[in-house]
Amino acid sequence: MSNSLDTTTAPNAKRLLWAGFMAILAAGVGFAIRNGINAAWAAEFGFTNLQNGLIGGAGFSGFCFGIIIGGIIVDKIGYGKLVITAFLLHVLSAVVTLMPSAAMGQQTAFLLLFSGTFIFALANGTLEAVANPLVATLFPNNRTHYLNILHASWPAGMILGALITLVVGNDWSWKAQLGLYLIPTVIYGFMFFGQSFPKSEASSKGFSLGEMMKDVGILGASVAGLLLYLFTRDALGGNILAGLTGSDFFVSSSWNYISMAVGAGFVLWVAVITQFAIGHWMLFILFLAHGILGSLELGTDSWIENINGTILTPSLGKILFIFASAMMFGLRFCSHWIESTLKLSPVAILFVCSLFAIAGLYLAAGATGVTAAFGAMFIYSIGKTFFWPTMLAVVGDRFPRTGAVAMSIMGGIGMLSVGQLGGPGLGYGKDRFTSEHLIETNQTAILEANKAEKSSKWLGFDEVVALDGKKIAAAKEVEQGKRTAEQQAMVDAEISGSRKTLRFDALLPCGMAVIYLLLLFYFKTIGGYRPLTVEEASKA
Repeated sequence: MSNSLDTTTAPNAKRLLWAGFMAILAAGVGFAIRNGINAAWAAEFGFTNLQNGLIGGAGFSGFCFGIIIGGIIVDKIGYGKLVITAFLLHVLSAVVTLMPSAAMGQQTAFLLLFSGTFIFALANGTLEAVANPLVATLFPNNRTHYLNILHASWPAGMILGALITLVVGNDWSWKAQLGLYLIPTVIYGFMFFGQSFPKSEASSKGFSLGEMMKDVGILGASVAGLLLYLFTRDALGGNILAGLTGSDFFVSSSWNYISMAVGAGFVLWVAVITQFAIGHWMLFILFLAHGILGSLELGTDSWIENINGTILTPSLGKILFIFASAMMFGLRFCSHWIESTLKLSPVAILFVCSLFAIAGLYLAAGATGVTAAFGAMFIYSIGKTFFWPTMLAVVGDRFPRTGAVAMSIMGGIGMLSVGQLGGPGLGYGKDRFTSEHLIETNQTAILEANKAEKSSKWLGFDEVVALDGKKIAAAKEVEQGKRTAEQQAMVDAEISGSRKTLRFDALLPCGMAVIYLLLLFYFKTIGGYRPLTVEEASKA
């Protein structure tokens, strides 16, 4: 295949591709700046790692709602209306996120930051509900290549955001830094303005929503339904509503039943509109894999700068984050070469990437110097680069009759997994392993004297006492050698907790590798991997 842009489906394909690129870049800029300022939030408001993780998780949970709802309605209302909606949500998120001040109570500041981040993610998800199926439709002969180009904008945005926090972080307030994501927001709005959009193959054939959802079916919907249940129960009930009312009702069994109804309601809705179709087993497996993938790639990204900064120094943590993002940006333009020269199918690319991710995370956990840290990030970056867009390409190739729906649901699953599992889970892990280090080294008194206002609890795991974010930040600001014994003990404990968190994080790509290996065996039994037409997919 040619590397030149295939514009046979629309004369403005190039502009639409780069408009989508800029839209996702805006999301990456906001994401990276938020990663760079979460330490400032901990220092200003006294948040625990779990609370910071929950705020970061809202940056993915909101995405889920935007991309799933957007993917369901995009073929009915058109791409243009969704772009306008996303633009307005991006502006609203800036207003809400920039409201907190040190004079507010911790819970009020948490609610505003959580809500503003959620709205930001809602805008990002709405945009991706446009961009993914749009690019897959514009370039049907080489989806893997062009979806990787589209998503090269994500690391490009992260590079810009991280550079902003690195260069001006000590001189600008966190509010001034965060507001800069509105610049690429205005640019993508201009690039999309006045453009005409093509329809997906499924939409052009007049498929109803129920027909598009048949391959998703009850099996696929159950994956999204489970994560919707967790979001409603934990993020909404356990943090937002409970904080607003001060009542235990919202974390009681009564609210749990309401949350179960939300998740089950989504599954029931899909069952009804598809006439109780079970769904395709492979799409169910891909949804599960993407849930793991989201927690791995984006959950790790939301903490990797913080963790590397803890193990080494904050500035080196930012530099390593920029390095990994630059690797990702460059490599995403190489997927066509990998497919054509190395003769690797999209599924084979995913399997190889899993192996690189496993090795990279284990090496990062043991890195003690700059050279080792850069080597670990080099290997990990190769692993994580192709996961997300290549998974979208596999869905587009194998399930074309689902139109924008399956891609959007899968993207939503990945992001909601980060919000409910990856982000908070890594935050909880860091809290837990840091506390365990102090307990195991007989320094419980230090833990008790410097504990956070709130303990750390996640899913069904044990509730643990966490160190206060303000006190850890203050200890790290003191030059090594001049810290008190208590301050040094807290810093050492956090380093130990960070290393152990990365080792447990490496279990995620292990599970992904098993899934992709089994899929490779399956495709070998049916003559190999290849894209399907709508007619072929209907018979499969």
